[in-house]
Amino acid sequence: MLADFSILLFFFWQKIRTVELDGKTIKLQIIVYDVTGMESFNNVKQWLNEIDRYANDSVCKLLVGNKCDLVVNKVVDTQTAKAFADELGIPFLETSAKDAINVEQAFLTMAGEIKKK
Repeated sequence: MLADFSILLFFFWQKIRTVELDGKTIKLQIIVYDVTGMESFNNVKQWLNEIDRYANDSVCKLLVGNKCDLVVNKVVDTQTAKAFADELGIPFLETSAKDAINVEQAFLTMAGEIKKK
């Protein structure tokens, strides 16, 4: 069974999909920032405020730091981002779309969040 399931990817792109899950309408927000750009990470709070402003309370969120393969260019510390996500009560992970690191895990994490709802 599929319910209303929207995924919004912020920063580089925005993707919206609709599915039904156990007869429930569930919205997902994946917030993606660039680990090589502090300005990108600093904008996460504003993006989350926009989500809170326009989405309902049942939305599932995931914070993703992309480009983790660029270790020498990394400026956003993993522990800082993790602590921020923990403070907000949302899951966090780092990915590399280029090297396919944790990309599948991001979607599995969101699936787990859906099951919790």
